[in-house]
Amino acid sequence: MEKVIDESIQGSTLNTESVERNARKLYIESYGCQMNFSDSEIVASILAGEGFNTTSELEEADLVLVNTCSIREKAETTVRKRLEKFNAVKKSKPHMKVGVLGCMAERLKSQLLEEEKIVDMVVGPDAYKDLPNLVREIDEGRNAVNVILSKEETYGDVAPVRLNTNGVTAFVSITRGCDNMCTFCVVPFTRGRERSRDPQSVVQEVNELWEQGYKEVTLLGQNVDSYLWYGGGLKKDFEKASDIQKATSVNFSGLLAMVAEAQPRMRIRFSTSNPQDMTLDVVRTMAKYKNICNYIHLPVQSGSDRILKAMNRLHTREEYMNLITEIRRIIPDCGISQDMIAGFPGETEEDHQDTLSLMEFVKYDFGFMFAYSERPGTMASRKLEDDIPEAIKKRRLQEIIAMQQKHSLYRTQQHLGKVEEVLIEGPSRKSDAHWMGRTSSNTVVVFPKKQYQVGQFVMVSIKDCTSATLLGEAVGLAENSN
Repeated sequence: MEKVIDESIQGSTLNTESVERNARKLYIESYGCQMNFSDSEIVASILAGEGFNTTSELEEADLVLVNTCSIREKAETTVRKRLEKFNAVKKSKPHMKVGVLGCMAERLKSQLLEEEKIVDMVVGPDAYKDLPNLVREIDEGRNAVNVILSKEETYGDVAPVRLNTNGVTAFVSITRGCDNMCTFCVVPFTRGRERSRDPQSVVQEVNELWEQGYKEVTLLGQNVDSYLWYGGGLKKDFEKASDIQKATSVNFSGLLAMVAEAQPRMRIRFSTSNPQDMTLDVVRTMAKYKNICNYIHLPVQSGSDRILKAMNRLHTREEYMNLITEIRRIIPDCGISQDMIAGFPGETEEDHQDTLSLMEFVKYDFGFMFAYSERPGTMASRKLEDDIPEAIKKRRLQEIIAMQQKHSLYRTQQHLGKVEEVLIEGPSRKSDAHWMGRTSSNTVVVFPKKQYQVGQFVMVSIKDCTSATLLGEAVGLAENSN
């Protein structure tokens, strides 16, 4: 399961607005994981070449696109409500066209186009390069659809348009698809088999971001740890590769080192990791390079071996705990976060207690916690009965959340009295007089603005904290600040 963000990107005030010859307006919203946000930037880039500038105003749009998520029922419900809103606006603007992108498009193509008739265009995650043809189709009054999954497409040759950017942090997609058939997850069915980008194209994109003034990148994939470039296509075909291809292949640890060395003054993050694929080589590479952030998002989903097996997670509780122990040994101050599912089919009270005890062992910095939501098409929906009553799911989820809040406070308290390097990302949400930034371990820090500027690395003395935020006072610029 990927890290889920229930927010939207609503247009942009940058980038494609500078293309003066573009006469049409694109409004785009994104829901779900970071990969969807990254994909929207690819879409905006492709459509910029077709005469579209982005806009933050729905009412002035010629084309409205919503990049969707199917990982939870709530995400799909949110998208449907937005589509209702778009169609209401469309009644007063007959020329406006509405399209759905991403995972929900892949899953509900016929329903959205033919049964409900609430969109003009449906485009799957691997079909964005076909957007010019699809736009011409809808311009001529026909519905358009392309949800064909690809074995090769990585969009490594598309320079993304940075939407709604703070000019400091950016996403760089390194893999697409997923080969891990977790029984609760729709990603393998909506995004296809796993393939990796050419490492040189990743390094080139990172270099370009540095030249544009960005100070931090997050390398993205459904499972970054299984990144493997060998000059071929799907990861599953690696065994068929030639001896030369195997000898010159690049794994995730190698890619991390390449990116870190290419831009030694730029912070490097990555997400999302899978415990079964994370190697200690990756952790050692993190420790070797100062600019690779000390933070790992390491979803576990459950602390029960029985439930992990039912989820088709290819790691055990003991293996996960051993991995955590090794991470802490190699990088003692590493921030670690989790994904957790409460109320998976067949989960007993003992299984739930196993999850709580695992959390007590790890003491995560923060987490993303959900009650189980059956997703059509997954193995769990076909083979397992969703037999946990909603009231029990909610109670277990609340117990997980309460424990995480306790541990989050414990982790932020460990920063008190320390001086931390913080990259300023922008103003605090709660105070225009304060900056907000993050430590290497991904903890949010808020401090008075003074003379400092967005994009600077600042040393901050930590004075106080909540369970989610560090409060401090800047004491000077960091050594690597511009």
